Amino acid sequence: MINPFSRTFNESELEVFQFLSQVNFFEKLKNIEMARFLPAIHHRKYFKDEVIFFRGDPSQAFYIIKSGKINLTIDIKNSFEVIKELGKIEAFGENSLLENTKRIYTALVGSDQAELIVIPHFAIQEVFDSNPSIKAKMMTSLAEYYNENNRRLFRSYKNSFGFFNLGEMFETPQ
Repeated sequence: MINPFSRTFNESELEVFQFLSQVNFFEKLKNIEMARFLPAIHHRKYFKDEVIFFRGDPSQAFYIIKSGKINLTIDIKNSFEVIKELGKIEAFGENSLLENTKRIYTALVGSDQAELIVIPHFAIQEVFDSNPSIKAKMMTSLAEYYNENNRRLFRSYKNSFGFFNLGEMFETPQ
């Protein structure tokens, strides 16, 4: 049965929901839950080799790629090594879903230009504070994402015949 008092969404809002629902961190949310993020969404254009954020920066925003390519890099000596290239509908800056974190990689634009959806950390936390069910769903997605990263890390270690020290992953930083 249709509730005549439930909120309806316009065509552009529905397009945003359709896009967001393809992103792993939002796929568990209903339209009414995604609507909580609408006031916080910003659209930004970046250009080739532009740095979106550096490793060690405070995690101040979450990013979703509308178009273009983003390279996630780690700095080794005086250069950046690409660890992953992301494209349309992929998200990065996922640790901004957590409180008081710093970036663990540098994000650079790898294509001529990239259009990104940017959601500030403070807005995410406001949604989480007032909607525990949204937070639970997105934290589950984040846990699944980190679990998959660990699976890939262990597979990489196994395939490299142990040529790096996996134990460093579990050491406490000093």
